[in-house]
Amino acid sequence: MTRRDELLTVAQVLEELGGVSRRTFYRWRELGRAPVCIQLPNNELRVWRSDLLSWLDSHREAA
Repeated sequence: MTRRDELLTVAQVLEELGGVSRRTFYRWRELGRAPVCIQLPNNELRVWRSDLLSWLDSHREAA
């Protein structure tokens, strides 16, 4: 079964991350530690769900 990819708003990403603050997210972007974002012509950011999931997987720690 294939999963449909979708573009998420910053607010949706923050919710997916369990309520991370917007300030923290933008700080991560400044530091190059946030998931890959797409900047739209109106300067809004979007994140592909698949990129968010890959980013989360890359931060998984071995138990």
